[in-house]
Amino acid sequence: MKVFIPQSVSEEGINLLKEHGYEIVTGNGWTEEDLIEGIKDCDAALIRTAPYSKKVIEAAPKLKIIARHGVGFDNVDINAAAERGVWVTNTPRALSESVAEFTLALLLTSGKNIVQCSNAMRNGDYKFKNDHKGVDISGKTLGILGFGRIGSVVAEKAHFGLNMNIVAYDPFVSQDKAPDYVKMVSWDEVFKQGDFVSIHIPGGEKNRDAIGEKEFNLMKPNAILLNVARGEVLDEVALDKALKENKFRCAVLDVQKQEPTPSDWALFKNEKVIATPHMASNTVECMGRMSLHAAQQIVKVLSGEKPDWPVNQPKNK
Repeated sequence: MKVFIPQSVSEEGINLLKEHGYEIVTGNGWTEEDLIEGIKDCDAALIRTAPYSKKVIEAAPKLKIIARHGVGFDNVDINAAAERGVWVTNTPRALSESVAEFTLALLLTSGKNIVQCSNAMRNGDYKFKNDHKGVDISGKTLGILGFGRIGSVVAEKAHFGLNMNIVAYDPFVSQDKAPDYVKMVSWDEVFKQGDFVSIHIPGGEKNRDAIGEKEFNLMKPNAILLNVARGEVLDEVALDKALKENKFRCAVLDVQKQEPTPSDWALFKNEKVIATPHMASNTVECMGRMSLHAAQQIVKVLSGEKPDWPVNQPKNK
């Protein structure tokens, strides 16, 4: 049997697949035409961020599973996969700790003005710090939008590690289901109350531009916005405008609407934006776990078993 892996993954997953006798097909690129050519004779695909459209899925008559290396699956047409009897899975238990750690790294970096002061120092402006003081984190309020696996770990680390107050919104988590140190509030209240607002909601068309002018106008003047979720959930035009109008202090974005992010991206020109290249889960350990967990789902399905973490229900399965 053949497994299509067009983007690089850690050896942990590849070694497991080889141990089970599967042939690895790497393909020649990530365009739709490249993916169709690479996947056409494969029984499974272990994928990262390349888009798997209905056309790509239908080009692979032997395909039984698309195993997503990560949590988000908005790059896969899961309905088309279900119609073709193809499982789509993700790796929800692989990256919560890593992404939560990165979220807090961004929170601390932005709260203390580390990037700005480092850049100023490199440019000979040692006194930049005098007019650009950071803030203490202890006692501040962290607003969390989306209280799932990652958001809940962020809350735990921020509260017990940094002595932060936590407010959160999630339509699926009521107050009685939340830890006692978390106050569940409305969507708007997260933006109103947060000294830091951290986004952890899924992407996709449902949440496209879900956070825009209305939300930015609710934020405190010194608040900091953090996004390690999906780029499309933010209205980037409204964000640029809000920052230029000093609606809040700054935005720290690990994700962007277009990735890889072009060098002429409008928000690169905004000095109140700190951007990183979608790297929250980019640790040695996390990459190994995601690769292994995705490969484990492939082994299960190709062995006739149901996967552990399906995100769709294939027809006739």
